[in-house]
Amino acid sequence: MAFDPLQQRGIPLDEQLRDWRELNVTPIDPDHADPYTRCRIITMNGIEVEAILFSHQLARHCPDLEIKQQLARVRYIEAQQQKTVNWLLPGASSVLETTIAYEQVAVDLTAWVARMEPDPYLRQAYQFGVLEDFDHLYRYANLYEMIEHRKAEKIVDNLTEVMPGRPTYLHHRDPFDNVRRPYVRSVTEPLSRLHALTIMSAEQQTMNFYMNVGPMYMEPIARQLYQEIGMVEEEHVTHYESLVDPGESLWEQLLNHEYNECYLYYSFMETESDPKVKNIWELHLNMELEHLRLAAELFKRFDGRDPDQVLAPALPPPVTFEPNKGYIRDLLATQIDCTTLGTGYVREAHERFTRMQEAVMGGEKPASERVIDDNRAISGREYRLETEGPHPAGLQLSS
Repeated sequence: MAFDPLQQRGIPLDEQLRDWRELNVTPIDPDHADPYTRCRIITMNGIEVEAILFSHQLARHCPDLEIKQQLARVRYIEAQQQKTVNWLLPGASSVLETTIAYEQVAVDLTAWVARMEPDPYLRQAYQFGVLEDFDHLYRYANLYEMIEHRKAEKIVDNLTEVMPGRPTYLHHRDPFDNVRRPYVRSVTEPLSRLHALTIMSAEQQTMNFYMNVGPMYMEPIARQLYQEIGMVEEEHVTHYESLVDPGESLWEQLLNHEYNECYLYYSFMETESDPKVKNIWELHLNMELEHLRLAAELFKRFDGRDPDQVLAPALPPPVTFEPNKGYIRDLLATQIDCTTLGTGYVREAHERFTRMQEAVMGGEKPASERVIDDNRAISGREYRLETEGPHPAGLQLSS
């Protein structure tokens, strides 16, 4: 039977507060954990961070003291959930190892969403973005081999290939061309809303992560690569957030946030391989069911509508982390040369794109290209993990 979170009873809010001992979870083992367990952790951290930031923004626009207090109570629990989830990541992993895991999330989560997305325009947005994250994984993997002398298969475990995507230097577009056309809330399918919110949240967390960890490196090439890819993540957040209909009221947005948290915690509870982590997903789902109930009451009170008018009658099939090698290869073969123009896509370097390239490059080769050159010089060849054969776009391995 399909799971309808609006018909489920969760843990009462008064019973959700946890002490420090409960929050001090044991992290996963970086050497033996399922890579997709790590991916689920990174994803849910981004989802919880977005929930917290959105709640703060909502509170800043809410004049009702009682509602602000309710938002604060729920938000405190969301913050405890975020700390619990993020603290599952092992401190033994380097920042760069976590970065590679972030990019594995971006590749396999976005590819899965693109495969499942029913709207052609939204699907194209995910297909476009995933080829750029795929290239970021390749650049960071070469940096990893160069400065830590390790190979990325230790992290991605052959589940995700590592090879060039759309080259990162071609990701630097005029901001005008990063804004997409939003879905129309009155006609779009509920699943499309969930997809847009999920990918926006995941990319936002990647952007935030790179903004903060980039300066932690001493190596100039590392600092420059994080700076360059960090600017692309800013473009990606603009790209994905613009897909969301701005006509949704704040209460409808709150309802969508809470429903999406239920969807993802349920999905990961159903697909998790680590029993201890699975228990956390189940606990948090039961908390989120109550958060959804409270959001639904606010939605009915301030929007005057029933939540069933905007939400799916039951949760869609679970979000699944799985290899997307064939799908990515098909996109590489057919869309690697795409860029954006206004709210659409083209294959030529138009005037605005060329002008932006000249402005940000300053006549120099960017870090994303130099990191490959530098690793070739040190390691004898660039790093790739091509498990399914040669590159589908004919980009051969250089030594």
